Amino acid sequence: MGPVRAMADDHGKKIDVAGPASPVEVLGLNGVPQAGDDFIVVENENRAREVAGYRERKQREARQVASARGTLEQMFERIQAGEIKELPVVIKGDVQGSVEAIIGTLAKIGTESVKIRVLHSAVGGINESDVTLARASSALIIGFNVRANPQARDIARRDGVDIRYYSIIYDVAEDMKKALTGMLAPTIREKFLGNAEIREVFNITKVGKIAGCRVTEGMVKRGAKVRLLRDNVVIYEGAIGSLRRFKEEVREVKEGYECGIGLENYNDIQTGDVIECFEVKEVARTI
Repeated sequence: MGPVRAMADDHGKKIDVAGPASPVEVLGLNGVPQAGDDFIVVENENRAREVAGYRERKQREARQVASARGTLEQMFERIQAGEIKELPVVIKGDVQGSVEAIIGTLAKIGTESVKIRVLHSAVGGINESDVTLARASSALIIGFNVRANPQARDIARRDGVDIRYYSIIYDVAEDMKKALTGMLAPTIREKFLGNAEIREVFNITKVGKIAGCRVTEGMVKRGAKVRLLRDNVVIYEGAIGSLRRFKEEVREVKEGYECGIGLENYNDIQTGDVIECFEVKEVARTI
């Protein structure tokens, strides 16, 4: 909900009134609606807040089921034991098209004994509300080209909520199939190393753009893989081309220190972006 602060037509021209069948851009809502949602005008902001709060509360109550925590592997054990007949998931994606494609793909996956149920889906980074819902509903969180914010990550770690990140829809489908058929046994896992926030961007002749960063969590390590996040959405995945402190190449930079980072073959960086550093490791099978 929210007051309409500004409206523009499909040519970007500011308008005051929009009639039936008029495409408009509306500014003022306190959240991101989904494609297909109804847009309803009420008499004042208090009434809008009252209606929105009531509907949000009813939706939340309808989504939540018996509380039980656990990773995807633990959920699988409960499926095998016949304790649950549904695998609940929360889906967050970078664009609405990706979210709808994942929902459509998961709808086709299932066995006679268990199916996937989408509790909630939306566009944007994974936040605390998503983790709270997943915890209360014993659900898995699927992040497609998005990441969890620091607060959501902390809650997920504390409460044992399983967040899985993907960039290919086929991989989402394969993981869910394996979970339902008892074949889930990932041998490749990501290890999060740290985050660095870009404070300034420098143009270096014959080199390209260098990100002046401060490591805000963990550490950044030369040779590790990285993702560039803008508003918790992944816009690049690759590797560190250079890692420097005071013009000297270094192996790693720890939390609280500043450094210069150059990304391999990528220059679309902006102040405020976050560089996520991670390693890919082989791990023993858990099922």
